[in-house]
Amino acid sequence: MAHIHLEDGSFTLLWVIVWWAAALAGIGIALYLLRRHKKTDNRRITIAAFCTAAAFVLFQVEIPVAGGVHISLTPLIGILTGPVIGLLIVFILNILSAAVGHGGWGMIGANTLVNFSEVIVAYAIWRGLKSVLPNLFARAGIATFCGLLVGNIMMMGIILTSGIQGVNQSPEQILAGLSLIAAINIAVAVLEALITGLVISTLGTMRPDLLE
Repeated sequence: MAHIHLEDGSFTLLWVIVWWAAALAGIGIALYLLRRHKKTDNRRITIAAFCTAAAFVLFQVEIPVAGGVHISLTPLIGILTGPVIGLLIVFILNILSAAVGHGGWGMIGANTLVNFSEVIVAYAIWRGLKSVLPNLFARAGIATFCGLLVGNIMMMGIILTSGIQGVNQSPEQILAGLSLIAAINIAVAVLEALITGLVISTLGTMRPDLLE
């Protein structure tokens, strides 16, 4: 998955504020949209709670490859809960992760945007392919891989735009390092796509109502 594992002070205060403001603006819109629905969907709330707990646990488990990578479940969150609730989930996940030292507090805004890009792209592709690709495993796998790919591009764009304080490297050198990290993440994205495909296909057999 894509995640900015930088400590506080890596970005200037200006860019920390910019990414936080963008994330909070999105969260404000999400809360407004939720408030417009007068009827509470208890099933969706239960799914959201489960996704939050499961994603946070997996978020902290590192796969010992290339210094440590991990699975995020952000595309699965998008598929099961949609982009509105999904945005709130990834915001909570990043707050909890910062609390346990997984990324700086100043990075929460930027990381929320990165993870939300994974959520919304996976959701859009999952829904968009419904009429042309009925196979749940394939559709979920494609949606997951594309979501994680976009998340890595978003991560690279935010870091290159913000710059990293205290690093004596040219933008080209930073881009080369980020490209290596992204390549590793994309390789892991294949694994996450398979896992998500299995989860969705199993739910489609046992609890198809959860995929409505």
